[in-house]
Order: sequence, then C-alpha cells, then structure tokens
Amino acid sequence: MSNETASALYVGDVMHRRLRPRVHQLRYRLFSLLLDIDEIDALAWRLRLFSRGRFNLFGFTDSDHLDGTKASLKAQIDARMAKAAIGWDQGPVRVLTMPRVLGFAFNPISVWYIHHRSGALAAVLYEVNNTFGERHEYLLPVDGTAAQDRAIRQSIPKALHVSPFMGMDMRYDFRVTPPGIRDNDRIAIGITGSDATGPLIAAVHTARRRVLTDAALARVFVTHPLLTVKVVGGILWEAAKLWIKRVPVYSHPAPPTESLSTTR
Repeated sequence: MSNETASALYVGDVMHRRLRPRVHQLRYRLFSLLLDIDEIDALAWRLRLFSRGRFNLFGFTDSDHLDGTKASLKAQIDARMAKAAIGWDQGPVRVLTMPRVLGFAFNPISVWYIHHRSGALAAVLYEVNNTFGERHEYLLPVDGTAAQDRAIRQSIPKALHVSPFMGMDMRYDFRVTPPGIRDNDRIAIGITGSDATGPLIAAVHTARRRVLTDAALARVFVTHPLLTVKVVGGILWEAAKLWIKRVPVYSHPAPPTESLSTTR
C-alpha cells in the first residue's frame, strides 16, 4: 500500500491570545492526525505504532468523537448533514484531531472536513470539548466561492461553555485553510471569539503535512512527549495564571439541550 494517502501527520503550533481585560498569551507545539475515515482501518493494519480501538503508542477510538458511540462515523456525519439541510453526495470525510497517546485522549477541538465526491468542501464541523466532559458541534456549510479561494470564513454564536474566564454571549469567527493531498502541505485554523465589545480572544493553529509513517510517529512521540496529557495540564496552568491576574470568573451554565449548532 502506498504511503501517499489523504491521511497524514500535521506538525505545528497553536497560539492563544486574550485581549481583554488583561492581555494574556500562550503558544505550544502540537501535532495532529488528519484521518480519512475510510482509510483508518488500512492505516491501523499498515502502521505498527497506530491502532483503531485498542491500546498502542498512538490510537484512534471512534467513541471519542461525535455521538460517543461505536456507530459508523460516516453515518453520523450523514445524519448531521441531513439535519442541517446541507447538500452532500457522500464524498470523503476527514478529521483533524490529536490521537490517543498511550491510551489517553483530550481534544479541545477536532475539525471535520466534509467533502463532495468532486473534492470540493461541502461543510466543516468543529467538534469542541471542554474540561467538564461536555461536547458540542458546530456544523457550517461551505459555499463554492469559499472553497475556490481555499481560505474559508465562517461564523456562528457560541453555544458551549469552554472557559470559566469567558461568558456565553459571544460569537466565533473561523478562518480555515483546509488540507490538501499534494497541492497544499500547510493548514491554518484561526478562531476569534468576540462579545458585544469586540474581539476578546484569538487562537491560531498552523501546521505542515508529513507523510504518516511509523518513523514519523516515533519522531513526534520523542519531540512532543505525552502531548494530550500536556494539553490538559497546560489548560489548568493557564487558568491559574488568569485567576492570579484577577480576570473575572463566570459560573458554569448547563450545557445546551441540542448537541449540534448550525446556521441552516
């Protein structure tokens, strides 16, 4: 089997910058896997360091995502596309996510790229998890003009409480450069959170594509040890620093009754 698949390893960094009422910034290195859901089983067969649904150095577990069940991922995406009334002809579905590392997983955000059979993007689904064990999905259509320009701009009201230092009356603006197979080896995901006063927080993730091999996985395990554990620890550490800076704290509201937000 050729290593040139839609699935790939992406290595880069993430920058978060809070603008008000105290300026606060952090940056950390990050790697993610872009997984075509139709290729996951073949990848698990080919790679010694990656498995699906069982313990390994790196792994992907279906129930870490979407409904949290073992139901077909493509069927779950299809149900969401139908609910949002977004036309889709069952083309490729790819998710950019951090894998389980030695069995542990936590993804603040996973991004699902939902394609038409032509290769054009039909929609992007942003799957957000908070440290309270709650999950919410934002499913946004992609029009033909945005897909041609490569940089996709989308916007939607915030629905899930993520940080105790931000309220709920906010809006997310996304600017996404989606991954390609050969013609584009770079991805970028920018998210700006704004309230009635204006932008409050901005996050940017940029990364470059690497072929997904055992050697590449072994390298990132050494250069980014225990990544998912460090992400959780980093979130708690940065929260402590915001508390020391006396940034106002908001109480934790009940999660939304609907797990999916869309603009349709």
